Amino acid sequence: MQPAFVHLRLHSEFSLVDGIVKIKSLVKRLAELNMPAVAVTEHANLFSLVKFYKASLGQGIKAIAGSDVLIFNPEDPATPHRLTLLVNNHQGYITLTELISKAYQEGQHQGVPMLRQEWIEANHKGLIALSGAMNGEIGKALLAENVDAATKLAEFWGSLFEQSFYLELQRVGKPEEERYISPPP
Repeated sequence: MQPAFVHLRLHSEFSLVDGIVKIKSLVKRLAELNMPAVAVTEHANLFSLVKFYKASLGQGIKAIAGSDVLIFNPEDPATPHRLTLLVNNHQGYITLTELISKAYQEGQHQGVPMLRQEWIEANHKGLIALSGAMNGEIGKALLAENVDAATKLAEFWGSLFEQSFYLELQRVGKPEEERYISPPP
């Protein structure tokens, strides 16, 4: 039996920046493809969660709640780092809602809600983290050919999210993605 593929980062119409996927159409297509689960990870919000959960439940698809968040970069505030946070359990849902609320209330930079790394360090129970691919801190270090920094960052995030931190690799046709996926030794 071939392993099932599950999307772990998907933006819907509720990601006001770049999403066009309609929840009902998404869930219908997932059912047609016999996909067992999907994570909808809107940009710094959970706006689609109720509609997504109800539609998925009706089709027997496991709904994974999450959010694509930005982490404030003190070295260059104009280029925050990306991290995808997925809910692993009820505590994770509470944690994610608290972090997103804090980003909107205390973390806005030029109108964009951002998390601070120290907030995540203090409050990450019940969450799974994906590294953010090329736009994450590790991906940016790899693109800058700083393998040592990327290694240290992977160790840091891996120790923070014990058994629930994953390096995110994407092949979606973006420039330089092969350089990020296969950095020099």
